[in-house]
Formats: sequence, C-alpha cells, structure tokens
Amino acid sequence: MLTTLRNAFKIKDVRDKILFTLLMLVVIRIGSQIPVPGVDRNYFSSWFEAQTGGAFSFFDAITGGSFLNMSILALNINPYITSSIIMQLLTIAIPKLEEMQRDGEDGRKKIVAITRYVTVALAFIQAAAMAIGFGRQGLLVNYNAFNVITAIFAMVAGSAFIMWIGERITEKGIGNGISIVLIINIISRIPNDLSGLFDQFVKGKPIATSILNAVIILAIILALIIMVIILNDGVRKIPVQYAKKVQGRSLVGGQSSNIPLKINTSGVIPIIFAQSILQFPIIIASFVGTKGTGVWAEILKGLNSGNWCDPEQPIYSIGLLVYILLIVFFAYFYTSITFNPLMIADNLKKQGGFIPGIRPGRPTSDYLSKVLNYVVFIGAIGLIIVSVIPYIFSGVFGASVSFTGTSLIIIVSVILETLKQIESQLIVRNYRGFLEN
Repeated sequence: MLTTLRNAFKIKDVRDKILFTLLMLVVIRIGSQIPVPGVDRNYFSSWFEAQTGGAFSFFDAITGGSFLNMSILALNINPYITSSIIMQLLTIAIPKLEEMQRDGEDGRKKIVAITRYVTVALAFIQAAAMAIGFGRQGLLVNYNAFNVITAIFAMVAGSAFIMWIGERITEKGIGNGISIVLIINIISRIPNDLSGLFDQFVKGKPIATSILNAVIILAIILALIIMVIILNDGVRKIPVQYAKKVQGRSLVGGQSSNIPLKINTSGVIPIIFAQSILQFPIIIASFVGTKGTGVWAEILKGLNSGNWCDPEQPIYSIGLLVYILLIVFFAYFYTSITFNPLMIADNLKKQGGFIPGIRPGRPTSDYLSKVLNYVVFIGAIGLIIVSVIPYIFSGVFGASVSFTGTSLIIIVSVILETLKQIESQLIVRNYRGFLEN
C-alpha cells in the first residue's frame, strides 16, 4: 500500500488527482461545521446524547458528524446512496431501465441523471421530516414557516453539493468519488471513538489492567479487519472449458477460464437494509416526538441496538436475532436479483463453454444456483460475525462507539478498491511512457 502511494506521488498526473481529491475532502470537512440557519445546535446535541445508540449513531457516523452538528451537510451522501440502491433494484425490475443500462455510455448517463433527480427528491423528503419533526421539539430557535423552509433548502443544497463533489472526485480525482466521501466521513469519527474507548477502558486503570484492555481492543479491531479483508477478497472460482471450433483451416478455442463468485456477493447492502428496517420505527417515533407506551415502548427498545446484548436486560436481544435473520434474508434476496444463473448458463452455451462434468443448459444453471447458495450462506455468516461483534462488545462492556462492523466493511472495501484504481492508473502511465520511448 505504501509503495503504491509512493509511486503515485512520483507521477505528476496521478499526484495532481490525489491532491485534488484531498482538497475536496477538506472542503467537505469545513462544510460539516457550518450550521443550518436558525438551528439551535445545543438542543440537538442534548437530544442526541439522550439517544442510546441504534438509529442515529450509524447515521451520524456515515455523515462524519455533520448530522450531530446539524450542519448544512447534515444529510450528506445518504440520499444519494439510497437513490443508487433504489435505481439498482429498479433497473432489474423495470425493462426500460434495463435497456438503458445495456445502451452503453449513453444509457449510463441517462441512469446517472435519473439518480440525481431521485437523490434531490429523497433529500427534500428527509430534510422536511427533520425540519418539521425536530423543529417542533426545539431544533429551530423560532419554529415558523420561513425557518422551516430555510432549513429544508439548506440541507437539500448541502446534499446536492456533496453529490457534486463526489462526481468531481470521480471525474478529476482518483475515482470512486461517492465511496471516498463516505469513507472520509466514517474515518473522521474514529478518533472520537478511540478516545472514548481509551477514557473508558484504559485511562485511570491499574497498569496491568490498562495494558490488557488495550491489547484486547486492538486484537478485536485487528481480527475484524482481517475478517473483512477475507470477505472482500474471497472468491469461489468455477472452472469453465470452451470447446474447440474449426474456423477456416485453423482450430480455435479450447481455452480454460472460470466464473468468479465472490464470497460476499452482496457487499454491505444486507446490513444496511436490515438496519434500515429495524431503525425505521425508532426514527418515526423520534420525529413524532413520542417513545410510545406499553408493548410499543418495549418493541422500540428491542429494535434499538443500544439495548442488545445487555446482561441485565436479555429480553431486548431478541432484536439482535431479528437483525441476524434479516441479514441472511437480504444476502440471498439481493444476490438473487443481481446474479442470474440461468442467463449465465445460456451465455456459456451460446459461446461453446461448459463446466467440466456438468451438462450445458439447465443442469449448469442448477449447479450454479447450488454453489451460489453455499457461497451466499458463507458470506452472510461472515457479515453477521463482523456486524454483531461490536454490538456484543458494546452491550456487555458498555462501550459506546459509532464505529461498527458496517463502517469497517465500507472502509476496507473502499480502500482496497481505491488502491486498485491507483495501481491501474500507474500501469497505464508506465505503458504510455514505454510507448513514447
């Protein structure tokens, strides 16, 4: 990794892209400190501290503290992420969008344009919910129509600005713009989390206890990182053999290849979907300004991840079991709509390819489905381990951190992908220099 970065700074073109990316990230961090006009930031900080993890902690983490600061970038990149997921699902469900996706560059530009419009629409909905819902409870110094409208447009403009920066990083920077914006937001919260862990488990403790706690914390973080790297790079390769063909007077074909099936085929999507479903009732209750009573209040406590794995209240850990089941479900669901074994089997048959020992056509499709089910299950188990360990650590030991397994998956995957892009740009420059000589 260090070698790649060192080589990148030796090439002016790549160096300029990296510096441009860093400049854009600095702009984002400055914007995250500019408050929305008319907002009482002290009220919101007090309100946020009263929340016990769950719905808003992860939201604050992926906004880089902009949400807690109630800055103009409070929504940050979230509307764009949601819009991209919706468009990805609709592209599979709506034939017209699927045709656009197959139209090459022109179709891709149309889908990107639609994604932008959906992003702005979602930003308006989220900003209105926050300005009206929280505004009634004291977020706005003066709750009136003018301040509500001002807050809505400020947050929508901030979200659109973040989307624009992400696209500029993709175009003029090192690429992966939206992902890099997301990762810098998450990383910006890590120092606060580590400081909190230090104050809670290391500072003021006996020397032996402090060292042991520090080693345990580092070991857990290191183990999670290794697990995420394995999940990200793990691939099940299915061998494919192509039949030999006679073209003219020559015999062509006969080469071997493989179909790579990633262990974590769905990425972080199952965790995000599972968290969204569980935290949606809590968010609505917060906007309305009620915690509910009786059974409803108990349900909300069970859905709140801040109450999971608490030895004093084990009943609320039922929410964790629901969370695990949702991760497994969405792992299979998302993979089923993004990976079509029947289409792959048909394409192999048309190209004269086959899996050794498996007949072309339907048997190939059934075989791919069977292998895929095993692979998805292993990936789902890995996602569960990575996402649940922080909750166990938080519930049992009372560690309050916004840094979760989801954040770790995003960080590791984006860093690895960004390094690959930098390496590919270095290779292109090396080839260009060779040709020029």
